[in-house]
This record gives sequence, structure tokens and C-alpha cells, in this order.
Amino acid sequence: MRYIYMTLIILFTAVVLIFTIQNSAPVTLAFLSAKATLSVSVLVILVYLFGMLTGGSALMLVRSLFKGARKKSATKPA
Repeated sequence: MRYIYMTLIILFTAVVLIFTIQNSAPVTLAFLSAKATLSVSVLVILVYLFGMLTGGSALMLVRSLFKGARKKSATKPA
């Protein structure tokens, strides 16, 4: 199963890289009062990396919450 996940991650990363190479037009981003002009490829890579970071953090948080709940229920006297 691990090899299937690795293959899917590699394929998805390859698709993202192909997309970023083919779309290099500049785009302007605005957030509150800040504005930035980046190429679409840089924007996609940054969003992809940010998504990996936040998704991994959220997954670790949920796992730790479940482990803490299991430990509390296992240590309660019946």
C-alpha cells in the first residue's frame, strides 16, 4: 500500500510541475492592503507547499487528539 501512495504522490507532483511550467503568465494577488505580482507557476508551487504543510499539521493534530482520547478512556476505572 505504501508504494501505491508514493506512486500517487509522485504522479500528482509531476502533474503540478507540468502545469506550472506551461502556465508562466504573471498574476496579481491582493490580500487586505497588500498586493504581489507572481507568475502562476510560482503561485501554484507556493499554494501546493502551503497545502502540504497545513494538511500534514491538521492530520497530526487529529491523530494526537484521538490518541489522547484513547489513553483517557483506557485509564478510567470501570
